[in-house]
Amino acid sequence: MQSATSHSTFSLEERSDLITHTMGEGNGCCAKKGPGYASPIEAMSGPRETLIYVTCVYNGTGIEKPDFLGTVDVDPNSPTYSQVIHRLPVPYVGDELHHSGWNSCSSCHGDPTAIRRFLVMPSLLSSRVYVVDTATDPRAPALHKVVDPTEIAEKTGLAYPHTSHCLASGDIMISCLGDPQGNAKGNGFLLLDSEFNVKGRWEKPGHSPAFGYDYWYQPRHKTMISSSWGAPCAFSKGFDLQHVKDGLYGRHLSVYSWPDGELKQTLDLGDSGLLPLEIRFLHDPSKDTGFVGCALTSNMVRFFKTADGSWSHELSISVKPLKVKNWILPEMPGLITDFLLSLDDRYLYFVNWLHGDIRQYNIEDPANPILTGQVWVGGLLQKGSDVIYLTDDGEEAQFDVPSVKGNRLRGGPQMIQLSLDGKRLYVTNSLFSVWDNQFYPDLAKMGSHMLQIDVDTEKGGLSINPDFFVDFGSEPDGPALAHEMRYPGGDCTSDIWI
Repeated sequence: MQSATSHSTFSLEERSDLITHTMGEGNGCCAKKGPGYASPIEAMSGPRETLIYVTCVYNGTGIEKPDFLGTVDVDPNSPTYSQVIHRLPVPYVGDELHHSGWNSCSSCHGDPTAIRRFLVMPSLLSSRVYVVDTATDPRAPALHKVVDPTEIAEKTGLAYPHTSHCLASGDIMISCLGDPQGNAKGNGFLLLDSEFNVKGRWEKPGHSPAFGYDYWYQPRHKTMISSSWGAPCAFSKGFDLQHVKDGLYGRHLSVYSWPDGELKQTLDLGDSGLLPLEIRFLHDPSKDTGFVGCALTSNMVRFFKTADGSWSHELSISVKPLKVKNWILPEMPGLITDFLLSLDDRYLYFVNWLHGDIRQYNIEDPANPILTGQVWVGGLLQKGSDVIYLTDDGEEAQFDVPSVKGNRLRGGPQMIQLSLDGKRLYVTNSLFSVWDNQFYPDLAKMGSHMLQIDVDTEKGGLSINPDFFVDFGSEPDGPALAHEMRYPGGDCTSDIWI
């Protein structure tokens, strides 16, 4: 296996220091091993998280400042617990930082020369890709490189980058949602080499999916599956139901051969699978099943390999839309915008961004999920809001949402991140600035927040930690929107095992 970072970017002495540093502080690696962990189960015994990186957005808020990467102290023994302790602003305005990935993760654990040093941060709207050094000083990351969107477009025709994963080859692969003009037809997968130079496209010519968004690969089954949000020319202007009717949003999963990049199969999820967003295989690399969250129809869909080697799918969990008053539609979907799986593949967690709840399901039998926990942390239907829902008996009702450290919870639960041991779930509340402004217009004015949810991993159950509240509304440059979260040593949504 090749190293997932360039040996030429720093000296042998510096490499030795970094290997010692990253293995001793946060990666849980034993001597002479690469980044991350040998298995998902081993990762669960890793050290407790003390820092978390958060992509923070000013784009779309009316504040003409660059987006930034925030470092949050999540060590309960620290005097700066539950505070932003560092901010790394990017050089440009209007990027819309969104998701991120690593230059090297547990897929390179067997390579002792590989180092988890760089966080790769694609900008959804500007199409820039920022590379951030987190290893030299994990508490104060520094900008290492900017990949220019013009170069990406000229060499690949790609734009609107989203999901980034490292490959065992040392390359970085980033899903891109369209071409520079915002057409979905131009989407595909960008490859960067280990020094973050534009290398080309990953998929074979003529094998691009209809729409792009997220992806996950399972090498033992020689398969990668990607999901489909919509055309950038549609979603970047806000959500319009007519665009769904016009075919500008996705409902398919694309099944690729791995690592060859040949589109083998397209799964049509039908009307119950509109806007399939986040997608995950089970962490156990031997398993041939996983889930995708379909936002608009608020369904979790399970995909799996069949006896003949092809792939199929079935409806797994369905969130019933609620009849409402004082809203733009007579019924409100939950809007499942993020989900994740615990590293032992026992629990699945997802959010309903509009309804306002986080759910926990036992998936020890993946074909039969069981609801084991639910907590309300915001949403459009909380007490004190204008919108109400109607119960099955026709009664008007709203949900009880507690305040945290004296703060009324705003927006709805959006991105989530789970601790390695599965006992703490972190949650932010910004989806995408233009959609935030549409559904939660006060969020840009008041800023995001981050919460921590305590998890019962024995019997199941979720409860809000009353002592943890990160207020991005009090940022020095004004209220910011907080999106995805990453631990310096990897997590259950960044690392893939081979």
